[in-house]
Parts: sequence; structure tokens; C-alpha cells
Amino acid sequence: MEVIQQLLHEAEQFIYTCYEELGRSRDEAEARLLNIRYDIEATGTYDHTYEELEHGALMAWRNSNRCIGRLFWDKLLVRDARGASDAREVVSELLEHIRIGTNGGKIKPTLTVFRASKPGKPNIRIWNHQLIRYAGYETDQGIIGDPASVDFTQACRDMGWQGAMTPFDILPLVVEAGGRSPELFDIPEHLVMEVAIEHPELSGFASLGLRWYAVPMIADMTLEIGGIIYTAAPFNGWYMGTEIGARNFADTFRYNMLPQVAKLMGLDTTSETTLWRDRALVELNIAVLHSFKKAGVSIVDHHTAAAQFQLFEEREAKAGRMLTGNWTWLIPPLSPATTHIFHSSYDNRLVKPNFGVQEKPYTSRQATSTATDTVQQKRQGCPFHSG
Repeated sequence: MEVIQQLLHEAEQFIYTCYEELGRSRDEAEARLLNIRYDIEATGTYDHTYEELEHGALMAWRNSNRCIGRLFWDKLLVRDARGASDAREVVSELLEHIRIGTNGGKIKPTLTVFRASKPGKPNIRIWNHQLIRYAGYETDQGIIGDPASVDFTQACRDMGWQGAMTPFDILPLVVEAGGRSPELFDIPEHLVMEVAIEHPELSGFASLGLRWYAVPMIADMTLEIGGIIYTAAPFNGWYMGTEIGARNFADTFRYNMLPQVAKLMGLDTTSETTLWRDRALVELNIAVLHSFKKAGVSIVDHHTAAAQFQLFEEREAKAGRMLTGNWTWLIPPLSPATTHIFHSSYDNRLVKPNFGVQEKPYTSRQATSTATDTVQQKRQGCPFHSG
């Protein structure tokens, strides 16, 4: 009974707010809640209308404390895939999401919602952290590829997948649906847009062989709207350049490219006082921004993103909504003190609808890789911008 009452409370809070924002009357909200109460008491749950689902997803982005890109929350395309029941149907929708979200490089913020968690029914789970991500292979000579993907890559290999063992192998999709064991599906090459990284002035930079996929599509978070939990609701925005240049490529527990960039630049790395890391970091980020723009792929630099967030703050104040945010995630990892965010403070309380973290459906094999991945989850990116 306590669970039912909590669900009713969450539904009421959401419906009243949602309907008010949509310009619907209080009477319409009350009538809708009567139907919801009946459904909850009869079945233990209720279903959102598409209008409620769409606006709830938009509100979830707006309420995402870790996201610097919330200015565009009301431009999100919400796809209703709640009718998909088995893994093949789910994957068909995921591939369509990749196509629509990528949009030839003119990236379109997109969210695809699958069936919600319901009493007595198996959940739909997407095992991937992101729909498109690079594999990581543990070898006697060290890790080949992305260290953040080692555990998931091994899970895929245990299911029979074999990658090419290069630093940039695209992982397959792994989907669990219909109460069946997880199934594995390769992503067609023509759907995966990648950007080769070069530098506008350092001619030897391309010899590093770096590249990155165009769109960050987060696939393993929950979406909670009015007390209803969607365990599969992948979504994407576009990258902020520092997420690739200052994190994915630069972190020592990721691709760790700063020493190689510094060598290419002829920097003195024997002393930290030369600030070789800082100099290499700036050039690496310049290369990422230059390459994405040259390839015609949407991306934003951290100064522009901070200015956009300031405009979001102003619009939220004008709308009479309390702004929430997680300062440690909002500050960019490169030159944070040059943005207003560094000098501001934010209320980090959770406001729903929102996104949440759920446990991995596969087991970490080593405490070391698990710890590294925990650091990765805590600090990198945000729901719509993550490495």
C-alpha cells in the first residue's frame, strides 16, 4: 500500500505541473488523475499518454543537474517505442535513433522511450553505456582501445563477439528484452559517423591516428516520469569539445594522449613547471573542435556552452522555476575559471522528472576496472553530453 501511495503522489505532482506547463486546465488535470488513480489501484501502475511522455522527457532534460546544455531542452525529439517487445524490435528502433540523431552531422537531440518497468513483467535493458562506443581489450601489453569499455567488451566477447583489436572498434548493441537472455547485434557501418582528428597547424597531428564518433548516445540510464520508471530510454545531444579533447583523449585512465601530443609539439616533459600538459591539452582540444567543424558535425566549445547555460539560467528565472545544478559537473574540465559557472553556486537537489543511474546488468571482472569506471561515471559528461 505504501508503494501505491508513493506512486499516486509522484503521479499527482507530475500531472499538475505538466498540465500547467502545457496550458491545460486544472479540471483536465483532475480528470486525468481520476483515471490514473483507477489504473494504479487496479494494476499497480499506469501508462502515460504520448503528450505526457513527451513533456516529461523534456522536463527531465531541463532538470538534469549535471548538464550544461539545457538551454535546448524544449527542442528534444521524443520517440515513442513502447510497442517494441523483443530484442530485434528494440534494436530496430535503436538503429533508427542513431540515424535520426546523427542527421548527417547536423545532430538532432533525440530520445527514444521503450516500455516502462511494470509489475510481473521483465524489464527492457540496453547493456551498452552508449549506443556507439569503442571497445577496450585487456592484453599482456596493456589495454588496446578504450579502458572504460574493458568490462563490457569482455561481456560481448563472452557472448561470441570478436572485434578487430584496434584502438577504435565499434562495439555491438546488446539488448535484453522479453524475458530472454541478452542478444547481440552489430551496428551497420553506414550508420556510424566518425571524425578523423587533425590539427589546423600541427601537420604531424594526423599521424596519431585519432578519431571519435560523432554523437554521444547515452543508453543505460533510467528515465523517471511521474513515478514511472523507464529502464530503456536512450538519448543524445551533441558533444562539448572538452569531453573528447580534455577527457576521452587526455585522461590517464582513458586514451592518455597528452604525452604523445607533447612529443609531437617538441615540448619539454621533464618538469611540470613547463606546463607541457596544459599546452598539449589546449592543442588537443583545438584539434577536436577543428576536426568536427571541418567534417560538418555539430559540436560546441566550452566557452559557448557556458554562455548558453547562463542564458538558460536567465530563462528559468523568468519562468519562475528554481534552477538546480551540480557545480562539479557543470564546470568544464578546461579553463573552468574563465566561465561564470566556476564563480557561481547551484542547488543540487533532485527535481523530477529526471534521469537516474541503474546497476550494470553484467558483472565487473576486476576491482581495478570497476573503480576506474566508477570515477568515470561520477565525473565525466552529463546525460546529454557524455564521453
